[in-house]
Amino acid sequence: MHSKTSFQFSYDVIFFPILLVISIWVVFWMETRLGVRLTKWGIYPLEVSGLKGILVGPFVHGSLKHLFNNSIPLLVLTAALFYFYRNIRWQVFLYGWILTGLLTWFIARPAWHIGASGIVYLLASFLFFKGVFSKQFQLVALSLIVVFLYGSLLWYLFPIDPKISWEGHASGFAVGFFFSLIFRKNPIEQTKFEWEKDTYKEADDPFLQHFDEDGNFIESLPEEPSDEKIPQDSIKIHYHFRTTEEE
Repeated sequence: MHSKTSFQFSYDVIFFPILLVISIWVVFWMETRLGVRLTKWGIYPLEVSGLKGILVGPFVHGSLKHLFNNSIPLLVLTAALFYFYRNIRWQVFLYGWILTGLLTWFIARPAWHIGASGIVYLLASFLFFKGVFSKQFQLVALSLIVVFLYGSLLWYLFPIDPKISWEGHASGFAVGFFFSLIFRKNPIEQTKFEWEKDTYKEADDPFLQHFDEDGNFIESLPEEPSDEKIPQDSIKIHYHFRTTEEE
């Protein structure tokens, strides 16, 4: 088990994201190979039959471009979640997957909603807001990287293209923001300097001892008297007598 106070690489960080992306590519390959369309396995709002799309819909894509556009951010963002937030990664990913699908099922327009883009928005939103709220430089840096790489995703939260499920995007974004508030505990402990700790005492600080009450610097401190007693047996006195003849 990895320590909370450090980030360490492990194979499970990248294994699941790769497996996930491979899975959606295999589904698309099967559609192409067998000449079938799995669109009706997506989410259809407010229809009981459309609920199955919550689990299956993210594996179904309408075109190679649609699949490719989702694959790279899905791989990168899932790996980032698993690496930086390993203690809560499964809660965020699995519950976020289900809640994003449910919200899409409630609010979306009557149509089949497919693709993993809702999960991409879930991850991007969570990683960004969680990093900002944490106020830890590693996670804030991650937030800036997410904005730099995928800041353009913000435009697709709005109905600018009737062929794009902006409702799925907005659902994932909202769930990611919600989860960043729910999981407020930081994945790494804040590092405190010695002078920030409750046990800190100025009088015991070796550096502050070099300053007097007026703030003047003392280059060399007076040596403290030793409390050790010199044993009497270790003291030897030698007497030398000189006679007048020696002089």
